[in-house]
Amino acid sequence: MKPTFMLAATLWLAFFEAELVHAQPGLAKRGPVKLTAAALKIHREALLIDGHNDLPYQYRSHNDFSFRSFDIARPQPKLHTDIARLRKGGVGAQFWSAYVDAKSKAPVKETLEQIDIIHRLVKAYPDTFAMAYTADDIVRIRKAGKIASLIGVEGGHSIDNSLGVLRTLHALGARYLTLTHTDNLAWADSATDEPRHKGLTAFGESVVAEMNRLGMLVDISHVSADTMRHVLKAARAPVIASHSSAFALAPHPRNVPDDVLKLVAKNGGVVMVNFYSGFITKEGARLLPEMFKTYREYKTRFPKEREFKEAWAIWKRDHPLPTGTIHDVVDHIEHIIKVAGIDHVGIGSDYDGINTCPRQLEDVSCYPYITQELLNRGHSRETIHKVLGGNTLRVMRAAERVAKEWK
Repeated sequence: MKPTFMLAATLWLAFFEAELVHAQPGLAKRGPVKLTAAALKIHREALLIDGHNDLPYQYRSHNDFSFRSFDIARPQPKLHTDIARLRKGGVGAQFWSAYVDAKSKAPVKETLEQIDIIHRLVKAYPDTFAMAYTADDIVRIRKAGKIASLIGVEGGHSIDNSLGVLRTLHALGARYLTLTHTDNLAWADSATDEPRHKGLTAFGESVVAEMNRLGMLVDISHVSADTMRHVLKAARAPVIASHSSAFALAPHPRNVPDDVLKLVAKNGGVVMVNFYSGFITKEGARLLPEMFKTYREYKTRFPKEREFKEAWAIWKRDHPLPTGTIHDVVDHIEHIIKVAGIDHVGIGSDYDGINTCPRQLEDVSCYPYITQELLNRGHSRETIHKVLGGNTLRVMRAAERVAKEWK
């Protein structure tokens, strides 16, 4: 009986694997990426700049403004980020997100608190971090063996329709503003809301102009495709998409369409690839709008936060997203290279702001696998260094130059 059982089990396993490969073409040829000494050397020599990490919001969501819940000098398995893993991942510079909920009743106050968290986080770990405000700061801090820390404000709701607030956020260290988040604003359309303006209003154009004057990067992640196009028409400096992927590979409105990728290339900007499973796999992109719709419905149906969290956790458990793999992320990088060019792609993980990561990109220690897979696909040391951070550094320098020459 035992040989018969083993034969049946073997046949069943072979059938299952065949079905899996059929469901995910290329799976058999795209196994785990194995790190080599050559890739690790290239990675260590690179300046890795990640455009978006939501660690600061983890402190807000846990009502911890003094870093007691998560001391990142110690291992933090519930997070994507801690110091040991940042070091292992070779992170040279990190844009920390100052994010507050788009429906906040006190967005300016809460955004100031998030900026305060970032400044105090850097001061709490002085041997690891140092604040950066310019491209030169990033280079200097990296040479000193520390991680350059920058601030990106996620969502134009944080300026509360005020250019004065925008200027204040810049004075406090913010070096980019994502124009929208989940919802439309009075002056710009979001990717995940019903269009109202078909792009920017006149005030939205003035926000872009003022950011150019300040040398603050205009971030087109989260905005509608029409808003992307409008921004690229209005901007006098290169723009970024701090954490967005390619629409052609995963058709979710948060991703960047090919025609916009070409406009980003003409503008001199950079699209920084997001690692979220829902934005990198075709099936994830298909399922995500339903998830977002349910999220909004549950927010209304369960006004008490505890009840909402319980209901939302159950829904997510019953509707899992396909995780995807590192190969999917590198596919997005290569697609952007193909459409926009090697000078217009970067890294914007969205770690600690996402709940599902691709295999072999589970946390901030995993960036070397991107280097390895790019090397596996024939990319040179020079092009890999551009993807990892060189392009983002160039865009920062260009935005600073526009501000300096502004009249």
